[in-house]
Amino acid sequence: MKILIVEDEAGLRESIEAYFTGTDSICETAADYTAALAKVSVYRYDCVILDLTLPRGNGLDIIKHLKENEHNDGVLIISAKNSLDDRLTGLDLGADDYLTKPFHLSELKSRVAAIVRRKSFNGSNLLKFNEISIDLSAKSVMVSGQPVKFTRKEYSLLLYFIANKGKVVSKNAIAEHLWGDSIDIADNFDFIYSHIKNIRKKLVEAGARDYIQAAYGMGYKFTEA
Repeated sequence: MKILIVEDEAGLRESIEAYFTGTDSICETAADYTAALAKVSVYRYDCVILDLTLPRGNGLDIIKHLKENEHNDGVLIISAKNSLDDRLTGLDLGADDYLTKPFHLSELKSRVAAIVRRKSFNGSNLLKFNEISIDLSAKSVMVSGQPVKFTRKEYSLLLYFIANKGKVVSKNAIAEHLWGDSIDIADNFDFIYSHIKNIRKKLVEAGARDYIQAAYGMGYKFTEA
């Protein structure tokens, strides 16, 4: 998962970042409204963990920005007990869920995972695409009932392709999904081709069809056609 953590309290922000990074998620952070708005204006996230009370602005305006620009990022509001009205307003604006502070990080992770499942995989822990089956909880892949091993990046990229099946995804979008905004310093995208080549090889050798097509000059598409 690629996650943006918008929280002005440094200790909590760093704890959430460390916890999700430890579960192989790509994490980016913003400590105030201005930084958060800059990120959601440029990058896309599987989920934005959003505190509503922020320096320099209101987190509700982040939700408005996402919806006005038709961005489908998941949004999980984290807020203090005394901000019920803001939480309800956030849900009305299009947030997916909320969690009241203080909370256990394990519950936060479960809530985020549920949002991602609902938005990308119809709420199921088991993702199926023809002969390919993916257990989202176990992070395991099977082709026609036989397990296939992927690296963390390969697994994340395969999920990204299936979640966006039928759509052309650019190399920039793939790179940002796998590495976050730190990818801006990369000289080229050769590593993307290497990951795609490995995914293709492993799937085909396991008996799957080759679903990844190059859209020359644009990117790649995961499709049956």
